Amino acid sequence: MPVARKPTALAVSRHLKKYSSAARARASAWYFKTRPGQYGHGDVFIGVNVPDQRKVARHFADLPLSEIDKLLQSKTHEHRLTGLFILVAQYKAADPKFKKELAKFYLAHKHRINNWDLVDSSASYVLGHHLLGASRAVLYRLARSKNLWDRRIAIIATAAFIREGEYGDTLNIAEILLHDTHDLIHKAVGWMLREVGNRSLAAEERFLRKHAATMPRTMLRYAIEKFPEYKRKVYLGMRAR
Repeated sequence: MPVARKPTALAVSRHLKKYSSAARARASAWYFKTRPGQYGHGDVFIGVNVPDQRKVARHFADLPLSEIDKLLQSKTHEHRLTGLFILVAQYKAADPKFKKELAKFYLAHKHRINNWDLVDSSASYVLGHHLLGASRAVLYRLARSKNLWDRRIAIIATAAFIREGEYGDTLNIAEILLHDTHDLIHKAVGWMLREVGNRSLAAEERFLRKHAATMPRTMLRYAIEKFPEYKRKVYLGMRAR
């Protein structure tokens, strides 16, 4: 009988190429800000949409970590995102010992998780989940990092805690990032505050009453997006003063 071939990063890249589109690649390069001086500078796109990437990820669900590493080292954005989809799926199916190994792998490769969709698709599902019931010290270190993506990982990872009804670390890290200068952090913090409010409006509003007057406007707008109009005006009024 022929020996089954082990899945490889090269095979993943070839499958992704089948779904690529030059027009979508140009649009993605613009959308993810790849020009010099922008946050995504140097990122390369081949134009594969997310549903097709997820389809390829499911096909290569058993990809070894050594091959996921190769995907994450790629300059091509879709290679890295598909690699993370595979990693997340493996983490969800793993036993506790392998979960720990995958979380360690994630942190070791965080420098390759370097755009907002890469962070948002993985941080809470691997690192955040791993830290449930464990020390969250690593997130506080990341929140104080000079690296934009480290800081976004720190706040987005706390979505795992929010899903379990734990809000303290989200609010603490939000305070650390309250005066961050980057718009992508403003949006991420506002988003996580809104997620807190979806489960405990009282917890979110305590934070807002303390910080609404000084927090960045984008952060505030994201945080209060689902509030009734009259309540949004109250908090925006605090910001205006």
